[in-house]
Amino acid sequence: MKNPWFVIGVIVVVLFGGAILLSNSSTKDSNAGVEIIQHITGNPESEVKLVEYSDFQCPACGAFHPVVKQLLSEYGDRISFEYKSFPLSNIHPNALSAAMAAEAAGQQDKFFEFHDLLFDNQSEWSAVSVPTTFFLQYAEEIGLDIEQFKKQMKSTLLRDKVKADFDEGRELGVTGTPSFFLNGNKMEFDSYPGFVEQVVIAVDPTLLNSSSTDSALPQNSQPEVKFGI
Repeated sequence: MKNPWFVIGVIVVVLFGGAILLSNSSTKDSNAGVEIIQHITGNPESEVKLVEYSDFQCPACGAFHPVVKQLLSEYGDRISFEYKSFPLSNIHPNALSAAMAAEAAGQQDKFFEFHDLLFDNQSEWSAVSVPTTFFLQYAEEIGLDIEQFKKQMKSTLLRDKVKADFDEGRELGVTGTPSFFLNGNKMEFDSYPGFVEQVVIAVDPTLLNSSSTDSALPQNSQPEVKFGI
């Protein structure tokens, strides 16, 4: 007769081994077809390169979203805009999952569509402990393959990509969001107009006038408020 402890031990080993196999299978499944993508819009060939390190749950980033969007609307053919995630998870608990969801949307060429929905609905998904339901809703809204999206939201490769963006930002001296770099130089400004002015001058100094800066400001803006670091 076999020792019952031996039988129990075998069962534990089998169960443990099965759990590892399932975990490995799940990881491979979530990473299937994943490509590491840099998220650039506007004119990628432009010499004017604007890079934002941002946190989807950050209120200041949400306030700057319409400013950047308006700049791209007016000068997008003359600006290369790149978004990099810098989730401050210690103060924004949903920031990392939002970044992962945006990366998953990017796998279906819908990063900026999802990016816009996250900022436009920031108060909605930021207020809950588990925002996945909202992310799935946004994914459906922009026509994503939902099963692929759900799998890739858990991708370790995409998580590594977000971490790489974060680590790169830290190396460049980013400690808060939003932080902008214009042609490789960290921007310093204390107002919306100050930010817009620097970008417009880089595009073409002759464009700088009151209408060009004012038109890029969000309604009900508070230009005296300081953002970033």
